[in-house]
Amino acid sequence: SYTKFKAVVSTQSTGSFLNYYTNYYYKSNLSMAVCIAILTKDNCPLYLKCENTEDSLKMHFLVHTSIDVVEEKLNSTKAANDPRDLYLGQLYPNEDYRIFGYVTNTKIKFIVLESVNHPIKDGDVRQLFSRIHSAYIALVCNP
Repeated sequence: SYTKFKAVVSTQSTGSFLNYYTNYYYKSNLSMAVCIAILTKDNCPLYLKCENTEDSLKMHFLVHTSIDVVEEKLNSTKAANDPRDLYLGQLYPNEDYRIFGYVTNTKIKFIVLESVNHPIKDGDVRQLFSRIHSAYIALVCNP
């Protein structure tokens, strides 16, 4: 699957690649995620893709409310003891969504919102973040 994404990176622009990747993700068997967001180390949104465009403002709000929880988890003693664990787990539950977080070594934050009606296993969420991280690396390293 990496060669498939590598070919896409070399033939498409930055935004198109992320759109392709998230569209590919939504069509896969893990289509319960309703929003994927990528934030800079200064918490500015780089990318925000929602499954339903009518709820994009609500999703944007939920992503930004989760930033405080991400910062709190990064400053906790567990994160300081094991800097290799990039997966932050479930940040907090909402009445409609569960919000998960992941932070790269360069403090780029990935946030995924999933519907409470279609729960995703923790291993699947880790795999999703690993795929998004790999796609992000391929995108940033593309000349």
